[in-house]
Amino acid sequence: MSGRLAVIGLGPGDARYLTREAEDALASADAVYGYSAYLDRVPSRPGQARHGSDNREEPARAAAALRHAAEGANVAVVSGGDPGVFAMAAAVCEQIEAGPPGWRALDVQIVPGITAMLAVAARVGAPLGHDFCAISLSDNLKPWDLIERRLAAAAAAGFVIALYNPASRARPGQIGKALTLLRRHLPAATAIIFGRAVSRPDEQLTITTLEDAGRVPADMATLIIVGSRDTRVIYREDEAPLVYTPRAVAGAMA
Repeated sequence: MSGRLAVIGLGPGDARYLTREAEDALASADAVYGYSAYLDRVPSRPGQARHGSDNREEPARAAAALRHAAEGANVAVVSGGDPGVFAMAAAVCEQIEAGPPGWRALDVQIVPGITAMLAVAARVGAPLGHDFCAISLSDNLKPWDLIERRLAAAAAAGFVIALYNPASRARPGQIGKALTLLRRHLPAATAIIFGRAVSRPDEQLTITTLEDAGRVPADMATLIIVGSRDTRVIYREDEAPLVYTPRAVAGAMA
């Protein structure tokens, strides 16, 4: 009997942002694997097994889910946001490549979700309106000097930058070092957006500047968008500001 494995994006948190495809895949699963905090977002269903684990156990979680699917089960692995953005889809693919041949024969489905940078951007306007990139500040799986080189290259090239995993208990200083580096490449007045727990009850949004960004707290639930030199803020009376990056580069239409 052939098993199935669905890697499912749960979106930023609120059930409104869970896609119909994701709902259907979760409802049909015999078992659900995931980081315990993400599993808490999935409604319990009679007869459906749940396997929670720590946030740093992605390879073991992926392998366990694949073994279960190889036994003929319909298995789901959940990720916050989109599973293909710094999340479980890559971990599952890594295990399939390195694992037994039978895992390559499984029916594997990647179910997309709304990733944090899109959720935060939508809250404030259109900061991703022109070219942008995403960089994780976690150095668990890559060296910090590589992160610094990528930050410098992205800022110098004029990209808006979405920063994932800006700080944790184990590495509280990463965001400070990143902001210091960015100040060498971008004006002090560059717009910065901090979006924490967007769409959840404890949501916090802060629009600030690169000069003052060090005063805003950040943790693993925070997504930071660093504007480019072209990113603009529209201040409005009695309404929240709008942040956007023009679609055309200054001088391109001349």
